Order: sequence, then structure tokens, then C-alpha cells
Amino acid sequence: MKKRTRNIWLAFILAFVVLQLFPIDKTNPQSDPADDFIAIENPPEQIVTLMKNACYDCHSNQTRYPWYTNIQPVGWWIRGHFQHARGELNFSEWQQYNQDDKPKALKEMADEVEETKMPLLSYWIMHPEAKLSETDRKLLVDYFRGKSK
Repeated sequence: MKKRTRNIWLAFILAFVVLQLFPIDKTNPQSDPADDFIAIENPPEQIVTLMKNACYDCHSNQTRYPWYTNIQPVGWWIRGHFQHARGELNFSEWQQYNQDDKPKALKEMADEVEETKMPLLSYWIMHPEAKLSETDRKLLVDYFRGKSK
């Protein structure tokens, strides 16, 4: 029984080591800074800081990849999460959004933040600067709602 357990552990360790040979591509998509939400909407500095800390890693082409994305399969999971998040909302491509869709996107942003769905718990646990206080949350919600009208 001991030999079998040892072999299982060795196989697990070997598989883990082999996975490390397949790192993720950490290249952010190219984008024009003039197309960015902040450049177009010119929010107050406090809003910019909140958005950069709580939103931009997942919802822009300005992702900062943390050290743990070097560990597979964690890196694959996080890379997929970033790609999905950009597909839902990408602040780096705000200019390309249809003028009719922008108010809807802003309303949805306000709703997600207000309902504490964003930022995700799994994100702010690892990035404490992304955790929004009630005051921060209200500032973002009020800003997004005001822009959606």
C-alpha cells in the first residue's frame, strides 16, 4: 500500500512539473489609449483610482499579471477569466462601443458594483486594494449612474 501511495504522489508531482512547461501568454492586446474609458469620459481622479484598482486588471487591456499566474494550472484559469471579463466589458475599447450601448453598460456597471458582484471576491482577496468600502462603492455607483443618463 505504501508503494502505491508513493507512486501516486510521484505521478502527481511529475504531472505538476510537466504543466509548468506550458506557461500562459501574458501579452496584453494592443489598444489605442485614446479609445480608453478614462480618456473619453474623463472621470474625477478618485474614480480613476478606484477603477484602476478594482476594475482594470480584468476589464481592460492593461492587465497586470500577478506572480501566481506563473503556476499552472492557476495561470490558465486566470488567463481565461481575464479573457472572459474583457469579452463582457473592456474599458480599453470604450470608444468602439455603440453610443446606444454605452448607457446600458454604465447602468450594468452600477448595478454590479452596487450588488457587490464586482469586483469578485476571488480577486480582491488576492488584491486588497481592489476591495471597495461602502463609500467607494457608492462613489462608483453614483458616477456610473450619472453617466448613464
